[in-house]
Amino acid sequence: MPILNIFKRKKTKPSPAVSGTTKGKGKKEIKSEAKEIKKPSGVITPIAKKEKEFLDTYKILKIPHVTEKATDLTKINQYIFKVWPRANKFEIKKAIESLYGVGVIGVKIINIPKKKRRLGKVSGWRQGYKKAIVKIKEGQKIEVLPR
Repeated sequence: MPILNIFKRKKTKPSPAVSGTTKGKGKKEIKSEAKEIKKPSGVITPIAKKEKEFLDTYKILKIPHVTEKATDLTKINQYIFKVWPRANKFEIKKAIESLYGVGVIGVKIINIPKKKRRLGKVSGWRQGYKKAIVKIKEGQKIEVLPR
């Protein structure tokens, strides 16, 4: 059955170390030294994990959506963000919590459809987008526009 075993990996034995001492009729004594390789504990520092989370947040959140209505909603701890079309509520919540360090109570998502617009003879489409309304815990704040 050699044909069936061509794709299987062959098990290799570690090569034994040869020592310089001789025993008997000129045969060299074979010593096998088993070395234990100690691997690092694999603990990920919080900084490295945090950097990975920040990279993911920018794949989810585009920009804060700043309008008059959005500024009125900040009084009741609700903030509006434009997000990527494939983002879901759980990803948005995780991104806001990791980026701004606030507790998110709830997320509402709104799909704004594309609309047909016309300028003279030329007609085209205004691009649609997805936005999320994020409600955060009482007493916490997100600085959307730096002063």
